Amino acid sequence: MSHTMAAFLEITLKINDEGRPSAAGVYQEYKQPFLSSIAGATSKELLIREEDVQVLHGCDTVANAEDYLVSELFTADVVGGLAPLLQADPEIRIYQVA
Repeated sequence: MSHTMAAFLEITLKINDEGRPSAAGVYQEYKQPFLSSIAGATSKELLIREEDVQVLHGCDTVANAEDYLVSELFTADVVGGLAPLLQADPEIRIYQVA
């Protein structure tokens, strides 16, 4: 029986209320490019809590999640769009699905 690997890349962002609409715009702008151009990308969700915002990226492997973090799409476009809105450095975690 083949076992399908899966991983999640979770990026937690400290963004104040005034910055959240702009952050949501960055999410919307780069959701489709993530899904269509990043190897192994399977999903991207925006999760909003009172204390922070999380972007949960689904990938087929941990390696592909790690590759996204050094891609031009992430380092130039996403980080460039979010940097002015951040109140603290993002927390980045990668999980492998058990």
